[in-house]
Amino acid sequence: MAAQTSTEYIQHHLQNLALGVHPENGFGFAQSAAEAREMGFWAIHVDTMLWSVGLGALFLWIFRKAALKATSGVPTPFLNFVETVIEFVDQNVRGTFTAKNDLVAPIALTLFVWILLMNTMDLVPVDWIPHLAYVLGVPYMKVVPTTDPNATFGLSLSIFALTIYYSIKVKGAKGFFGELAFQPFPKFLFPVNLFLEGISLISKPVSLALRLFGNLYAGEMIFILIALLYSGGLFWGLAGGALQWGWAVFHLLIVTLQAFIFMILTIVYLDMAHSHH
Repeated sequence: MAAQTSTEYIQHHLQNLALGVHPENGFGFAQSAAEAREMGFWAIHVDTMLWSVGLGALFLWIFRKAALKATSGVPTPFLNFVETVIEFVDQNVRGTFTAKNDLVAPIALTLFVWILLMNTMDLVPVDWIPHLAYVLGVPYMKVVPTTDPNATFGLSLSIFALTIYYSIKVKGAKGFFGELAFQPFPKFLFPVNLFLEGISLISKPVSLALRLFGNLYAGEMIFILIALLYSGGLFWGLAGGALQWGWAVFHLLIVTLQAFIFMILTIVYLDMAHSHH
């Protein structure tokens, strides 16, 4: 890459590869952050789509491979690992979800493993893949889909849609509206109830998306700032190496915890959708 200032380096690593229609250059990839902004809302973050779909396919391949190799005998370390993950998710579903729905456990498993894989990409050194992409002629490449709010909101809005669907399916449209309009205050204050419960309902997908995005974005930013130390000479390079190792170890907890929180809140929201209040 050409020589960059610290600000340019940070901005480059935080910019997604955008595909859209530029007012002047027409349809194509954005070559700068300003051009990406000019493409507007309908620009597609190709790197987010590429890595999220690719990691989702990796998850399906791994678990399908485990299912095909499952036996009644002593499991291999690979099968034992997959079974441990499934049992962990199943225990959380059984302990949190009180209704009967055979889709909740698969949804929880998919969310946990998929988000964990996307979060773990944050542990890949920040320069490796973007530099390779630059050599191949790709100007930008962000490899952590969960640092893109488009990805986290896509996940949370899907869960929100499922929550609304099951709320209406289980309670009926009248029962669902009654929960929003007739509590916590008496029925004659239903406009106040509707306003408060409406805000509470809408805040769920927003907080779910922003929590995951904020934690991973902050972690990525710290890795980028640590990487800047390598340009400061031998002493700062050694300090950067120590800091990067220490933050990576601590970040293992963050990437796992955020995947777990997203999964467990999804189970809670679906349990609320199945429960009569």
